[in-house]
Formats: sequence, C-alpha cells, structure tokens
Amino acid sequence: MADRAVIAARVKQLVREGFAHEFGKPRVPKKADAEWQKIRDAGTTLWLDTGDMEEATRLWTSEFEALTTNNTLLNKEVQKGIYDELVGRAAAIIREVAPGLDEKDLLLEVAFVLNAYHGLRLVEQFDAHVSVELHTDLAHDVERTVAYGQRYYEICPERFYVKVPLTPAGYLGARRLAASGVPINFTLGFSARQNYVAALLSRPDYVNVFLGRLNAFVSDNRLGDGRNVGEKATLATQRVLASLRAAGRSPSRLIGASMRAGPQVAALAGLDVYTMPPKVAEQYRGSPAAEIASQVEKDPAVTLAEGVTLDDFNGATLWDVPQPFQDCVDALLKQDLTGFSPGDLQAHFEQAGFGDFLPRWSDEDLQTVTADGKIPVFQTWNDPLSAGRLGLDALMNVSGLCSFATDQKAFDDRVRSFL
Repeated sequence: MADRAVIAARVKQLVREGFAHEFGKPRVPKKADAEWQKIRDAGTTLWLDTGDMEEATRLWTSEFEALTTNNTLLNKEVQKGIYDELVGRAAAIIREVAPGLDEKDLLLEVAFVLNAYHGLRLVEQFDAHVSVELHTDLAHDVERTVAYGQRYYEICPERFYVKVPLTPAGYLGARRLAASGVPINFTLGFSARQNYVAALLSRPDYVNVFLGRLNAFVSDNRLGDGRNVGEKATLATQRVLASLRAAGRSPSRLIGASMRAGPQVAALAGLDVYTMPPKVAEQYRGSPAAEIASQVEKDPAVTLAEGVTLDDFNGATLWDVPQPFQDCVDALLKQDLTGFSPGDLQAHFEQAGFGDFLPRWSDEDLQTVTADGKIPVFQTWNDPLSAGRLGLDALMNVSGLCSFATDQKAFDDRVRSFL
C-alpha cells in the first residue's frame, strides 16, 4: 500500500485541479452595506455560517470576511448530490495509489477531498477565509488530528482555517498545529473556562461559544425561559480572552457561534467575531437596530423557572473561571507537555479537583448522549450535574460532538453508496 505521503500528494493534486484563483479578486461583485458596517465599527468581524453557495452569494457584502462549514452543513451539500461524480472519481484515484486501503480510511480520504474541494469553491467565489472541519472520527486522535490538519492547510494556506473540535485530544492536537503555524478555529466550545484553557494551552486563532444551544438547553428542558444564557456565557468569555490578549498571554479571538435570531446581532455587538447562519443575517438585516454599541461589558440577567437554581444543572461552569481553576491551568502550563496524552490532560484536571471539566465518557454515556439528540435531556443528567461531577459545558460539548458525528455518518453513508 502507498504510504501516507503519496496519498496526501495525490489527493492534494486532485482537490486543486482547476483551482487558479487570483487572491484579492472574488467572483461575487463587491458591494458595501451601511448596516453591517455599523457592526464592524463596534469591533466585530462578520462571517457567514453556511456552505450553501447560493445562500452566501445572496447575503454577501464587502463587510464579510469568512465562511464556516461543519459536518452538518457539508452533509447538506453532499446530500444534494452535487458531488456524487467527484466521490466516485476520488475513490478511484485513491484506490489506484493505495489499493490496500481499508474502507474506513478510504471514507476519511474521500471526506477530506469533499471538504477541501468545497472549501476551495467558496474561496473562489468570495475570496474569503473558509473554516474546514476535520472528520469526527479524528476527534480523539492527536496524531491524525495533526496530520489531517496540516494537510488541510497545505491545500490552501492563503485562505483555509482548520476547525479542530474541543476534546482532550483536540486541545493537544490544536496546540501542535497552532505552534506549527496552522491557523486554527477551535470549535465546540461552550464556556469561558473551556476557552480559557484553549487560549493558554492550545493558542488557536479562534475559539467558540455555541450560544444558541445553551439557550435551547435551558428552554427545552423547562429550566427557565432560555434567554441570555448563551449571551452571558459568550460575553464573559469575550472579557476573559480580551484580558489574556491585553496581558500578552494569548492571541485567541472569540467567535459567537450557533446564533439563532437576528436580535442577537445587536445584543452581542463588540464580540470579536460572529458566524451567522443565513437566517440570522437575513433577520437582522431586515430589521436592524437603530443604534449599535459594544455590549461586551454587559452581564445580562438569566431568568430561571420557579424553584430552579444554577446549581441544579451546574450552570455557572458556563461563565465562571475561578482562581483555583486558573491556578490549575498555570500548573499545567509549567509541565513538560511533550508526549502528554489526552488521558494525562484529563488526569491533571481530576487531580486538581476539576473532574467535571474533561470527564471520561463511557460507551453507554455516548450512546445516551446521541439518543438525546442535539440538546441533552436534563433529567438524564440531573444527578451528575447537580452533584458537580459534570459541568454543563462538558455535557454540551460532548452532545455537540455526537450530533456532528450523526451528520458525519449520513455523509459517510452517501459516500459509501458510491464506493
């Protein structure tokens, strides 16, 4: 069987066939928009959260800088059938250079081809930076996270950001990639403390708070009205990161992700970055705020249902970064992290009394999370949350990863049907 370098070289050649983009010259006509410029003036960079070329073209203005894709969004494009021919061609080429490659690795390679190819089409259309995401099967593998992350970057170093999911392996893989100069969008974050660790340990260009899912957890489980939970966590994270940047400790910037409604655009003004689904961008642009000012120093109130407290679901883990936790991170950074494993990282936090931060999930746990769907069912996790054995940020993180894995499976199943 061909070695990995031969496969990578042939795949890169395939993906870049016909790509002759002149950087600085998008295909979509440039047009300015005064309302979006007001958001930019408040300090926020604008991205669109979509892989749909037509949707993005309809909404794109010169104030936007990037697009994000993920396993769910790319699956939507793949299910349209627009890449069926490419799937067959990619599989044939990969088999030609690596006839002994098993089906699992072949699926990884074809998925890589589709992600990178679609990313390049977005670059051609918008001359934008594009976040391309790793296959979910790599989420717990440091070495392959680094290998595939480097390969993505080499496809288009001028415009690609590599999305690495927040897992113990992801922290370590992102650390190595960032240190080698690969721009990282560290995704699936839900709290200030998760991103505090990312900013100091991994030092990615970007981290995320998936704020809409946080609001949905509280409202869907009738723990409160759901308003401002994600906003409070996001604004707290922004302040933490701004403090780290001011102290020269980290370059990381925050992306407000999983936005759900147009009014959030004004409510989070001053955030480093928004990545907005088309629906949110359309809602806001259709009814923009009369005045825009930075909201970063605001701490919005969270209203819970009668008899419910934050302790019932360990909710404060979303925005608190207490001093003992900071001390734990400082102690971690003083260690020689060469050869550090995901298990070592988990053990460090466990020994410092923060076992709720990077819990060790059993196969049964993961099956339950997956069965819950996109938003965890509170009653299922009530005991470990209320006892402080599980952080809400950790639960939302694994839930997000499992939901992406479900969409990744649908993606893989369609690819498999052509192999």
